[in-house]
Amino acid sequence: MAYSASLNTVYNHYLTTYSSMRPSQYDTHKKSELRGIYNSIVKQNKDAPLFLLNNTRETQEFAVGIKENARQLRNTIASLGGLDESEILNKNVAYSTNDDVVTASFVGGYEDSEIPEFDISVNKLACGQVNSGSFLPANERTALASASYSFDINVSDLNYEFQFNINNGDTNADVQNRLARLFNNADIGLTAEVINDSHGNSALSLSSKATGIAPDKENLFSITDDKTTKTAGAVSYFGLNTITQHASNAEFLLNGEERSALSNHFTVNKMYELNLNDISKEDEEPIHIGLKTDTESLNENINILIDGYNSFVTSSSAYMEEHPKSNRLLSEMKGIANLYREQMSSLGLQVQDNGQIILEDSRKLNEAVTGENTNHLFAVKDFTNAILRKTNQVSLNPMEYVDKKIVAYKNPGHNFANPYITSAYSGMMFNSYC
Repeated sequence: MAYSASLNTVYNHYLTTYSSMRPSQYDTHKKSELRGIYNSIVKQNKDAPLFLLNNTRETQEFAVGIKENARQLRNTIASLGGLDESEILNKNVAYSTNDDVVTASFVGGYEDSEIPEFDISVNKLACGQVNSGSFLPANERTALASASYSFDINVSDLNYEFQFNINNGDTNADVQNRLARLFNNADIGLTAEVINDSHGNSALSLSSKATGIAPDKENLFSITDDKTTKTAGAVSYFGLNTITQHASNAEFLLNGEERSALSNHFTVNKMYELNLNDISKEDEEPIHIGLKTDTESLNENINILIDGYNSFVTSSSAYMEEHPKSNRLLSEMKGIANLYREQMSSLGLQVQDNGQIILEDSRKLNEAVTGENTNHLFAVKDFTNAILRKTNQVSLNPMEYVDKKIVAYKNPGHNFANPYITSAYSGMMFNSYC
């Protein structure tokens, strides 16, 4: 498959500008949820007036940005026990007796009745493939003739053809840096860097982002120019096909049994998500993975909630200079927080003038979580539900907070649904490229 630099530039710009938030399991929806969203959009479009947008690039990024920020906050709340009012903040929290070697998080459901605990020892970390090129005099003119070169790369059973030019006067370092940018911008699962030695030589190093190797595979990627469409010779000259580190799997003992994984990140029993960070010491006891107590879990969930809320407020504040109307969104968030200011103060949580919430007294929070009087904790759950409803509203109609001029209102009693609002928002992500 031929590689197109111009198309890749557009694709990467879209990803980095509009889709930088990682998708999560909470971005999936049931049919009933999608139907509810659709009905809400229809009702909203039916009653919405006709307006003209200040359709600048900054406005487009603002609308997409606040929707993505709202989605991230919603997912943070969902990760703390779910979106049902009875489950919010009830998520179990996993612990590891040695986070330097293994970190753990609980990904099972709140309804799981039997949640096993286990011991783990790490014998080997998974690693990726590394190809280290030949060291060549960095500042000397390349020995390759001026021409258009190409080579083929196979990554994860996908084939790519890379093309580049070598011009008169190009040094070895010039071409190596050009190839490094070509690899990194392509985003095909490889990272490239130019390394230098103490003798004035430079080489191109390629590393796979993936780790581990399946039994039926010999390597994670391969580079060749045997059957390429342009001039050959660059692969052997720069040593791009020289493997200096083969990919290998993670090896560990789980309750004394030998196990392996392609990655240092995996799940156990669909309940625990583990990250292997280091190798266990020989004289070290196995690391125990289990669940924190309900009170410890609730305490941690409240802290994660506050961090997610503050992140949303900070992100929204960044738009105030160019989009004064974003102050409305901040005022609404502050208003929700102020409704619960007194109850949260008794938990050691202080609502700031800028709308953020800080943990001023952790002792009060610990006492409330472990004590018998949980009335104020219910207020935190009510606050969480109110924030959740606001994020759903922002996600449904981010155009509510964009500067616009009302042109005409719908005729009461004789209006009809139209796709105006959703079309205006969706088009922002594509109209620059069509």
